[in-house]
Amino acid sequence: MYESYINKIEDVGKLRNLKPKTITLYQKNVSRFLNYIQKNPEELTCEDARNYLLHLQGKGDKASTLNNNNGSLVFFYKRVLGKLWDDNLVPRAINDYAVPEVLSFHDVEKLLNATEDLKYKAIFAIMYSSGLRISEVLHLHYEDISRKNMQIYIRDSKTHTARYALLSKRALDILTEYWFTCGRPTGILFPNKWTGEYLTTSGPRLVFKKSLKIAGLPHSIRMHSLRHSYATHLLEDGVDIRYIQTLLGHRSPKSTEIYLHVSNKALLGVQSPFDKRAGEING
Repeated sequence: MYESYINKIEDVGKLRNLKPKTITLYQKNVSRFLNYIQKNPEELTCEDARNYLLHLQGKGDKASTLNNNNGSLVFFYKRVLGKLWDDNLVPRAINDYAVPEVLSFHDVEKLLNATEDLKYKAIFAIMYSSGLRISEVLHLHYEDISRKNMQIYIRDSKTHTARYALLSKRALDILTEYWFTCGRPTGILFPNKWTGEYLTTSGPRLVFKKSLKIAGLPHSIRMHSLRHSYATHLLEDGVDIRYIQTLLGHRSPKSTEIYLHVSNKALLGVQSPFDKRAGEING
């Protein structure tokens, strides 16, 4: 009944260079909305969107979920249907921001030591030592690793903005061991061993959970906590939050300010905490 409109979301999304995951999310959210409202899309009003979001709120959905659906409906109304959107009638919900879950450096070490598979050990080491998202790590290519400049080139960022990240010497050592042991990949750095294509996040997620259990760490910790830990440890070491914003690839400083729950010391210079703390332990 609504297939043609759902397909239009994909067409418009591609023209606007949206990520495939974003397009799929919009399609799922809008499909649920249309099935709930049961109206001709050409006759939809902002009141319909408001009623649907109130329905989701009544079910107990969190503010982040409401805003997720709000964004999908805004895109559908404005970009696909060409309708006006009333932000006053259908406002975004105020988010409840939780303090990020952060691992101590010793917990990071325990996690890596509990990860036997070199491929996933390298993935987790890069996530922590360079503050990368899991999607960014999985889309790395061999040529993105600069041993000369000790940098990583991020080509596939969530924000569509290319950037450079720190390359930790310790992480490079783990990565080099993986590279020599696991076939010396010269294209995709962490290819699926069966297809040669990019890994999905499901494999690393399963291994991460297994490593948490072996290391005796809380099962509630997520892979993204490695990125949170990187940012928090840099703050603890006195790195200015503006540098951290750049390293993390945040467009808005508000995204980085969530880490200000940690006291900021004097600026010591940008160095990966993966290397700095290792020197403290070995020294």
